[in-house]
Amino acid sequence: MNKLRTLWRDINDSLWFVPALMVAAAMGLAYGLVKLDMRIDHGWVKDYPLLFGAGAAGARGVLTAIAGSMMTVASLGFSLTLSTLGQVSSQYTSRVLRNFMSSRVNQLVLGSFVSIFVYCLLVLRTIRDGDEGGFIPPLAVTGGLVLAIMSIGVLVFFIHHIASIMQAGVIIGGVAAETEAAIRRLFPQELGTAATEPAQQALLEKAAELTWVPVPAAATGYLQTLDEEGLLALARRLGGVVRMERGVGSFVAQGSALAAVASYQPGRAFALTDELCTELNAQFSIGRQRTTEQDAGFGVRQLVDIALKALSPGINDTSTAVMCIDYLGALVASLAGRRFADPLRTDDGGPVRVITRQPSFEVLVNTAFDQILTAGEGDPAVYLRLLTALDTAASRTRVPARRAVLRAHATRVAEAAARALPAAYDRDQVQARARDVLPRLA
Repeated sequence: MNKLRTLWRDINDSLWFVPALMVAAAMGLAYGLVKLDMRIDHGWVKDYPLLFGAGAAGARGVLTAIAGSMMTVASLGFSLTLSTLGQVSSQYTSRVLRNFMSSRVNQLVLGSFVSIFVYCLLVLRTIRDGDEGGFIPPLAVTGGLVLAIMSIGVLVFFIHHIASIMQAGVIIGGVAAETEAAIRRLFPQELGTAATEPAQQALLEKAAELTWVPVPAAATGYLQTLDEEGLLALARRLGGVVRMERGVGSFVAQGSALAAVASYQPGRAFALTDELCTELNAQFSIGRQRTTEQDAGFGVRQLVDIALKALSPGINDTSTAVMCIDYLGALVASLAGRRFADPLRTDDGGPVRVITRQPSFEVLVNTAFDQILTAGEGDPAVYLRLLTALDTAASRTRVPARRAVLRAHATRVAEAAARALPAAYDRDQVQARARDVLPRLA
C-alpha cells in the first residue's frame, strides 16, 4: 500500500498526468459532438449563417488554423516553463523545482493547449466533401472555435502566472505554506499509541538483552515515507519489536541497515529471510529526493538553501535572505508550540512494537539557523532578523529545554556580531537587540 501511495503521488505531481487526462477528455468531447451532429437534423443551421455557415473547405480551414496555432502556443508554454525552471534553479535552489512541476495551474494550462489541438485533429478528419458523402459537423466545428477563443484568455493568464511565480515572495511563501501544512500534519505524529511510561522503562531495561537483527535496505536513496499501520502490523505478527535505523529524510545506501527487529523472548533471534526483508522494505518508500509528505525538515532545508544562495557573493541578495529568516522564524515558532511524538510506539497499551527515529526540536532549529548565521557573517540585517525570529519562536513555548536551545542560538548571534561587525554603529544595534531578547529567553 505504501508503494502504491508513493507511485500515485509521483504520478499526480508529474507534469504530464493532468494534460494526459485533458487530452482524453478532449477526445471524448470530439467524439460526442460528432456523434450528436450525425444524429440530428441540420436544417436549423441555415438560420444562423454567421455561426454555422462555413462549408467543408471553410470548416477545414478553421480547424487547421486552430490546430496549428495551438501547437505553436503549446510550444511557447513549454518553453516558458522550462526557462522558468532553469532560472529558479539557478537563482534560488533546484529543490523547489518539484513545486513548480506539481503546480496544477501549469499542468492545466499546458493541458488545455494540447487537448484543443487533439480535439481539432479528431473533428477535422470527420469532415467530408460532397463527392465523399458530404458531412460537416457544425456543433463540433463551433466547439473548436469556442475552445480557441477560451485559449486566448488561458494564454494571457499563463503569462501573468509565470511572471507572478518568479517573485521571491511567492516562491518562499509557497515553500513555507507547504512546510507549515506538513508540521500541522506530522506533529505529533504517532505510530499507533504512544507507549506508556512503564512500557518505556521496561524496554530500556531489556534493550541490552534483546538480540537485534539488522534488515538491509533494498534500494539506495532518501527515505521518503513509511507505512505506520503496516509497520505496527508487521511487528505485531512477528511478536517482537521493530527499530528504525534511519529516520524519514535520511539517506540510505543499498545493503545498509534500514531497520532492525528483535524478539521479546530471551535468547531468540529472528532469521533474516528474504520474505522478512521484502516485507519490511515494503513498509518504507525510498526515492531519489526528499519530500515534505512526512518530512517537515525538508521544507526547512529548502528555505535555508534559498537563503544561502541569496547570501552567496554571486547573488548578494540580503532582502531575500531576510525573507527566508522571517518564514523560518514562523515555522520554528509553530514547532515550538507542538508536542513531538515519543519514539516508542505500542498498540493499544500492549508491549512496545516500534521504535521510531523522530527529529528533535534542537535538530530542526539548528537546521534552520546554523548555516545562515555562518553565511551571513558581517551582515547586520541578518543578525537582527535572526534575533527577531528566535524571539518570536520563544514566545510560543514555556518548555525550558526548548527555550535553552533558542537562547543558545541568540547568544551565538550576539557573539558573531561582536566578532564580525567592523562598524561600531552596527555592533551597537545588534547588541542592543540582543540585550532586549536574551532576558526573555531565560
